[in-house]
Amino acid sequence: MAAAFPEPSAGSTAVEGPLVSPVGSHNEWDPLEEIVVGRLDGATFPSRHPVVACNIPPWAARLQGLAAGHRYPRVLVESARRELEEFVALLQSLGVTVTRPDPVDHSRRFATPDWSSRGFCHSCPRDSLLVVGDEIIETPMAWPCRYFESHAYRTVLKDYFRRGARWTAAPRPQLTEALYDADYRVPEDGAPMRYILTEFEPVFDAADFVRAGRDLFVTRSNVTNRMGIEWLRRHLGPGYRIHEIESRCRTPMHIDTTFMPLSPGRVLVNPEYVDVDRLPEVLRSWEVLVAPEPEPVDGALLRITSMCGKWLSMNVLMIDEKRVVVERRQTGMLRALEAWGYEPIPCDLRHYAPFGGSFHCATLDVRRRGTLESYFP
Repeated sequence: MAAAFPEPSAGSTAVEGPLVSPVGSHNEWDPLEEIVVGRLDGATFPSRHPVVACNIPPWAARLQGLAAGHRYPRVLVESARRELEEFVALLQSLGVTVTRPDPVDHSRRFATPDWSSRGFCHSCPRDSLLVVGDEIIETPMAWPCRYFESHAYRTVLKDYFRRGARWTAAPRPQLTEALYDADYRVPEDGAPMRYILTEFEPVFDAADFVRAGRDLFVTRSNVTNRMGIEWLRRHLGPGYRIHEIESRCRTPMHIDTTFMPLSPGRVLVNPEYVDVDRLPEVLRSWEVLVAPEPEPVDGALLRITSMCGKWLSMNVLMIDEKRVVVERRQTGMLRALEAWGYEPIPCDLRHYAPFGGSFHCATLDVRRRGTLESYFP
């Protein structure tokens, strides 16, 4: 059996010393040094399941129901791939090291003892992996078609682990019918909030969390339940605090189109989903920046295939405390960020929406130059 780690060659003098983790990211704004960017290879429409249909726009849900389990058409993949590679080139031009997952054929069927499914894609590492300090956590996602999605990142994860990172996997969920409310209906405006998930077991997507040093913020959603939030709270321990952000979205999924910390003391919020007066008390010392109304999606094909809502305009990526990558066609957001003192960097990624996101979703910031701090009294 081969050794797990390289052995020193015969006659060499090995100098043992502590490993320096290549992973270290405590917030959303410290200077970015290394990032994982997703891929579109093997992208497949999600297999049919109520937890998928309830979370995406109605037109996309109808299309997904017809195309479930089939490969995405080339016209969608190539348009998004061109923009993605331009985004990667932009990051590299800014001095950021870019790492990519392995190609995977997501159309292959897999099974557990309770169910079977095909995959989806690995376009959004932000969903299946959460970085907190020097630790990468594989998340227990609620969509069956994403059950093995993190396997596309195993080459990257093993490399980081060998070099000193901490690598953890949350308990793998069963995803049986007991996790999903069979009577779930999307709640009407003004009606009490409901979620499709029960508390049968812990599940969460990493993209329902954002980080601000020793404080993390989360939205409970149709992919993140209370047990999932509590699992992460206990796992991180007393050195961290997790605060829940109430969302008025009737079909919540992922915090990074609702609430985005941009720099110490400043957070961008979605005025449609967030009641500023009901933000956690800890945020009273922070400046709340209200996102402008997004520009409408142009192009009929993009409108009916996008898996995201209009507030994808908020899905920005901070390069440091000032520079921020923003969708080029979101002129209102570009102007607002500039007025607030930031340096927006326009880039195209609108054709990524059929694959689940934009700049923040499509990336996982692995290393930012900074230390663990508390940004709240």
